Amino acid sequence: MPRITVIKLSVAARAALEQGHRHGASHALRRRCQMILLKSEGLTSSHVAELVGVCEMSVHQWVHRYQTQGLKGLETQPGRGRKAILQECDLETVKAAVAKHRQRLSVAKAELEQTLDKSFCQETLARFVKKTVGAINECENVPAASRARKFTP
Repeated sequence: MPRITVIKLSVAARAALEQGHRHGASHALRRRCQMILLKSEGLTSSHVAELVGVCEMSVHQWVHRYQTQGLKGLETQPGRGRKAILQECDLETVKAAVAKHRQRLSVAKAELEQTLDKSFCQETLARFVKKTVGAINECENVPAASRARKFTP
């Protein structure tokens, strides 16, 4: 029978992990907190992996990272994934192009590709505009009636 690594948690650490498991910002953080909580109850890594839906090595890696870095170690580190084509430094240029061609995003895209010397698809521009709609709405060329509505629960 394999040796079971049991994590001893203080009351404060358990409360923080339970908070992260219930109200974590991302699904990945909630799953990682759940792994640590299950390991603290004395379950094997293979059983935890089966319950959570990951491989056994992932359980070992997250347990080790929690033991070395604490709760901060369970968060996804910055710099993961593909870097954005359009960034915050391009915001003013995008605002000007969208304000100038607000009814024809394809024309704004062509103008931005020449200005920024970047190649991107129209969906990328649409996502960037949607993400930064608040900043673009502040442009004086956009009438108040056509501004995006804010959802309030």
